[in-house]
Amino acid sequence: MTAGFRRKFLTTKETAKLLNVNEKMIYSLVNDKGLPATKVTGKWLFPGRLVEEWLESHILNYKPMNCGFSSDDGILLLAGSDDPLFQKTLALFHTKVLDTTAFFANQGSMGGLISMRRGQCHIGVCHLLQDDEDGYNFSFAEQELDRPPVFVNFSKREQGIVVQKGNPAKITSINDFARDDIRIVNRPLGTGTRLLFDYEIGKSEITTEQIAGYDTEVSRHLDAGLEVLAGRADAAPAIRAVAGMLDMDFIPLRWERFDLLISRERFFEKGIQQFIGLLHDEEFRKLAESIVGYDVSLCGKMLFPDNFNDEE
Repeated sequence: MTAGFRRKFLTTKETAKLLNVNEKMIYSLVNDKGLPATKVTGKWLFPGRLVEEWLESHILNYKPMNCGFSSDDGILLLAGSDDPLFQKTLALFHTKVLDTTAFFANQGSMGGLISMRRGQCHIGVCHLLQDDEDGYNFSFAEQELDRPPVFVNFSKREQGIVVQKGNPAKITSINDFARDDIRIVNRPLGTGTRLLFDYEIGKSEITTEQIAGYDTEVSRHLDAGLEVLAGRADAAPAIRAVAGMLDMDFIPLRWERFDLLISRERFFEKGIQQFIGLLHDEEFRKLAESIVGYDVSLCGKMLFPDNFNDEE
């Protein structure tokens, strides 16, 4: 990834060069393909991080297809975002449900959506912050999938910055990451945590080029926390649950919605309903209460976008 690619905004010429098309084609991509853009004082500007995510979503032209087999057959495939409570729930599922085996692929939230589009999983696990910085997942699913899925909440969870116990580096905000004595570890592109982190950087007074360790990525929240615990980094974007598990300090950013996305055609299959049913189990609720940083008040409930009543 080039330094220019990580800039907050690209010009039309820079975006055309990045996509290897002429400048006139850029306007068509904005109008017809949803290329992220904004207009300031009559000139188009393109947010670099959103262009990168748009590329990742559209660079491979896979035909939509259904998962090769039903979860009625005893195998449940899930793909998407990593989460400690979710992992513990999978373990609980295997102790409570003996006739279905669940397999999870840690691919990040966008990876979960892409796996759904390719027909490679039954459930996508996502927490993608929308451009309005309020909603989650709906607009991304609309862009990536041919038909809106069913949205079922798994939990709300608190996102922020994990720092060493006692916060010896005296980190108080994103702006501190530009200091020469601070190094971070990051999450991969396509994860919801990276998306939120880039949003926060975009609102701050600094750029990604000023952050030591911005390009150093680990695949799980727990891995990010362990890097900080070991002293190889001073801070990392992660969820509060990791700070609680490792007895570290935490700088909160926001609560987010962590959802399960299921195709409408698959929703009533046995394996899927077994997993959703577990979310109402008392043993699951006690498990969630035992880990700091989660809110399961919406857990197991179907969710709808604000314009749901306008849909056919």
